[in-house]
Amino acid sequence: MTKPELDKRDWIAGLEKGLAILEAFDDQHARMTPTQAAMRTGLTRTAARRYLLTLAHLGYVQTDGKLFNLTPRVLRMGWSYFESARLPRIVQPYLQQLSALIHESVYVSVLDDWDLVIIARNGSTRVMTTGFVLGARVPAALMSGGIAMLAYMNEASVRGWLEATEFKPFTPLTITNKDRLYDKIRQARVDGYVAIEQQLQMGVRGVAVPMKNRHGEVVAALSANMPIGKETGEAALARVLQPLQETALSMLNVI
Repeated sequence: MTKPELDKRDWIAGLEKGLAILEAFDDQHARMTPTQAAMRTGLTRTAARRYLLTLAHLGYVQTDGKLFNLTPRVLRMGWSYFESARLPRIVQPYLQQLSALIHESVYVSVLDDWDLVIIARNGSTRVMTTGFVLGARVPAALMSGGIAMLAYMNEASVRGWLEATEFKPFTPLTITNKDRLYDKIRQARVDGYVAIEQQLQMGVRGVAVPMKNRHGEVVAALSANMPIGKETGEAALARVLQPLQETALSMLNVI
């Protein structure tokens, strides 16, 4: 969550603005005019238009002359992470073994600001609707892995984020009360794990543990998602928690 200091002489403002234009596109803004892009990035309309036209020339966006939208070329940047990062490659064999053992979909995820991002996964053999694709990004407070990581962050930073954020419900059971969320995060640190139900999807339960490196630093979260079905929360926890903890511990000296 902390970013290295950068000398102002090394700062390239144009790169920052170009990336801001790309990040301005989302499910609510899949196609934008330069004016809309300017409003979302704080740029002038003229500057936004120039950046959009440059990105179109490079193949990252396309336009019909009025509206701009992203192209699949943007995926190159995201997949470059999976092809070059060490952590996703290291954990994959462990995830395969864990998924085969507990028969559930399992994930390794990291925080990007206050979002949780899935960087490795392995699916169970049974048909399920609880899966997330690689690169999926969700608000950290909605996922067991997110809470497991937030539990080890600076408490003042977490409190400040909670106070500054408006949480919308994704299900009738989504916790949006900030005091309850903070209590859940704090309890996760006490317990060393977290179990939540139906926060992002109805009928889905998640259990997660922190993943630490050899220096004791929490670098990721290891989690399992499962359909609730007829299994009680206590039974599910008894079934998957120890394998999760043992897998996280076995990766201690390799991450």
